[in-house]
Amino acid sequence: MGEYSKALSSLERSLEIYKIAFPPNHPSLATSYNNIATVYDNMGEYSKALSSLERSLEIFKIALPPNHPDLATSYNNIASMYDNMGEYSKALSSYERSLEISKIALPPNHPLLATSYNNIASVYDNMGEYSRALSSHERSLEISKIALPPNHPSLATSYNNIGMVYDNMGEYSKALSSLERSLEIFKIALPPNHPDLATSYNSIAMVYSHMGEYSKALSSYERSLESRKIALPPNHPDLATSYNNIG
Repeated sequence: MGEYSKALSSLERSLEIYKIAFPPNHPSLATSYNNIATVYDNMGEYSKALSSLERSLEIFKIALPPNHPDLATSYNNIASMYDNMGEYSKALSSYERSLEISKIALPPNHPLLATSYNNIASVYDNMGEYSRALSSHERSLEISKIALPPNHPSLATSYNNIGMVYDNMGEYSKALSSLERSLEIFKIALPPNHPDLATSYNSIAMVYSHMGEYSKALSSYERSLESRKIALPPNHPDLATSYNNIG
């Protein structure tokens, strides 16, 4: 509901009770710190979120075997905070630690491995390391193709991510090809006015705009706006973004 102060109050009360009821390194305490971190993250209080996540990780390290999947999740969450804070080298280090654990704990084509590679790619993209980002996104896509049905939305997301990296690299025809493949899958997998379809049209429009193909860009931006008008409340910020892009 976005009532973050109330959420924090309840989660902190929960933690107080757990501290009395459980031994000091019980996994439920780690989960409690993780939940508190999630609220701080939603509030944009990244340093407080990071502090709670690091406390959660400390407990998991004592309570769990060294390659337990929950440790991978902890490192992943910490990396996400560093990414939000613009601390990309620290984010990368934590994401790679998460991936190492996941490789040991999970089957080789588990969807969470694809997510790990995607997260690593996202950091490389933020760092402007586009060839490395592309390589990680493509590894993510390979795993997703094996692990998921052919028209799963996660595949569409992978193609979208690859398309956006190609756009950043100025490889516009390759970007369009990937984004159009993403849109095809979304059209099969999702209801006709799902917000992800609007995002897909928006991404395609952006590439056309970068290519100077403004009439094609306009057509896709308008298609994106139509979907958003149906899918979203009338004063949603994404509608403002759509009108801005058309303008």
